[in-house]
Amino acid sequence: MIHSLAINKKKQLLTDLSVEDLVAGDYEWFWVDFDQPIDEEIEKLHHPFNFHPLSIEDCLHNLQRPKIDYFETYTFFVTHCLNPKTVKKDELNIFLGKNFIVTFHHHASVEVHAVKEMLLKEETAAWTQYTVLYQLLDHLVDNYFPIVYQIEDSLAEIDENPTNKTMEALLDELFSTRHQLLSLRHTVVPMKDLLHQMINTEKLAALLMKREYYSDIYDHLLKISELIESNRELTTDIRDSYLSYNSHHSNRIMQILTVITTIFMPLSFLAGLYGMNFLNMPELHWKYGYFLLLFVMVSIGVGMFILFKRKGWFK
Repeated sequence: MIHSLAINKKKQLLTDLSVEDLVAGDYEWFWVDFDQPIDEEIEKLHHPFNFHPLSIEDCLHNLQRPKIDYFETYTFFVTHCLNPKTVKKDELNIFLGKNFIVTFHHHASVEVHAVKEMLLKEETAAWTQYTVLYQLLDHLVDNYFPIVYQIEDSLAEIDENPTNKTMEALLDELFSTRHQLLSLRHTVVPMKDLLHQMINTEKLAALLMKREYYSDIYDHLLKISELIESNRELTTDIRDSYLSYNSHHSNRIMQILTVITTIFMPLSFLAGLYGMNFLNMPELHWKYGYFLLLFVMVSIGVGMFILFKRKGWFK
């Protein structure tokens, strides 16, 4: 579906105009949004817009790395938006020209919808295509924060383990969270590079007049990037703590089992010694030999138990 907005020379807002009329008409600026377009609508990128085939190819091949490409009549942006529920990333492509902005996305975009609502409600005379670009990028980046905070809450819950989950379940959740952070990092770092390139380029003269706004978005990306890195370090610390605890717990079990085995070693020796079927073993014919052997075995077991307990081997 294609949506369009245009500001004419009288600063009036017009909607739902055809792409052909917008390209051929004399407007202050216009915005065309390709929202989950079909093949017939995608063809309009070729004509009447006449965008470069490489830009169109990037639009059709989903999840390109965020980047910025400069062409003769427009600038092409590849950006990533994130679904706050699934943390899946979707691609939002932007064509920015002298008097137009074109957005292209294969999935419904809450950021595009929010900026449209702002444009329809606010004073349109103050808006330009560069304002739309700024608002889109600002909404994209702002929507990263809830995802990072959600991951932080998940890590805190994993660390505290209030529901007493098993070690295996906690490690599964931890590695899943770490994978989310890695996926988020693959989006945020290129977006940070893109904004850095925008505020330091000389090819976007109109943006340089509003550099402080894009610098603010860049600062937000820096903060998000630092949060991601700190959370990744936290996942490593939690993982190492769990593995160390698990190793310590296993060592304690092995130590207790070793102590028990050590106690039974002399008892097993005595039982094996007097379990042999030799004829000339005088102790076998003693009247109280059996009870004496039991007393010796119990004494050895109790004595070794007391000795090991005093040494703290059962703590």
